[in-house]
Amino acid sequence: MRVVAAMSGGVDSAVAASRMVEAGHEVVGVHLALSRSAATLRESARGCCTIEDAGDARRVADRLGIPFYVWDMADRFAQDVMADFAAEYAAGRTPNPCLRCNERIKFSALLDKALALGFDAVATGHYAQIVEGPHGRELHRAVDSAKDQSYVLGVLDADQLAHAFFPLGDTTKPQIREEAAARGFSVARKPDSHDICFIPDGDTRAYLTRVLGEAPGDLVTPEGEVIGTHSGAYGFTVGQRRGLGLERSSLDGEPRYVVGVEAARNRVVIGTADLLGVDDIIGDHARWCGPAPVGAVALGAQVRAHGAEVPCTAYALSDGTVRVQLAERIRGVAPGQSVVLYDGTRVVGSATIASTATSKAASSPS
Repeated sequence: MRVVAAMSGGVDSAVAASRMVEAGHEVVGVHLALSRSAATLRESARGCCTIEDAGDARRVADRLGIPFYVWDMADRFAQDVMADFAAEYAAGRTPNPCLRCNERIKFSALLDKALALGFDAVATGHYAQIVEGPHGRELHRAVDSAKDQSYVLGVLDADQLAHAFFPLGDTTKPQIREEAAARGFSVARKPDSHDICFIPDGDTRAYLTRVLGEAPGDLVTPEGEVIGTHSGAYGFTVGQRRGLGLERSSLDGEPRYVVGVEAARNRVVIGTADLLGVDDIIGDHARWCGPAPVGAVALGAQVRAHGAEVPCTAYALSDGTVRVQLAERIRGVAPGQSVVLYDGTRVVGSATIASTATSKAASSPS
């Protein structure tokens, strides 16, 4: 096959590309320029997409003897990921930009361009596995549970999976570093990037303040009593405990959490931990990695990239939404996050959380 290897400049994508070459594919390395200021040098190990990363990727491609190109997708990334990120927070939701990047950039913009140029597939350094199943290619968890990235790939549909390779899914991260060193790659000990690539200092609130501007408002109790102020409701997410600007002693000594973000009223609702537990989720923007489930299906649900899987009953409803009834309450589930559904190790699909409730006795939807 003719394969585009997406090469970020890190060790994972380097080994993924090398494995595709070793498997006999015709491989071309592509580095995605996603930052409008990519010419700047890396200031830490937290971000990516710098000129140094492009150079690291090129050196690996040269060592593999494969063609290498840089494709500029900065404008698309700015609109489909960064602008979406800010708009979601402004609406009181908590998005996951890695899922959006996979859905709209790596397996939409990149894959579409690759297919248009006559390539058959895109290979990335994600830790996940593709297995041939009775209905086509299936997405499964990686062998290395500590590095498993199937959650952030849960937005891929069957057509996208048909043109995807994840060569690292059967290997642990320490083994990948050993393999990179054995191949003579200079990135073998390169630190992993962390957090959000376009917020390399990790300060999401400061980033949103720069983009959205300050918007002072009130911190209120669930009963509406004003107990403090904030500089922008977008800077808070459900389940947050730190950075509330409240003294416990001024209340009753009990810790307080964000239990709701009311963007329309620019209010942040602060409450006790017992108000955080939910067991009923409604999701929209459903994406199925294969056939959509029919009727009530017993599955597992995961709501964070490195969160625990919780048994659930899921329903794909006729209006395009998904209802997920959890077997136990979980805390800190925010609208805008994604719920990814699993059948064993297989990813069934995902949805963006639109609302949550606590309703153990809720009847099954029709």
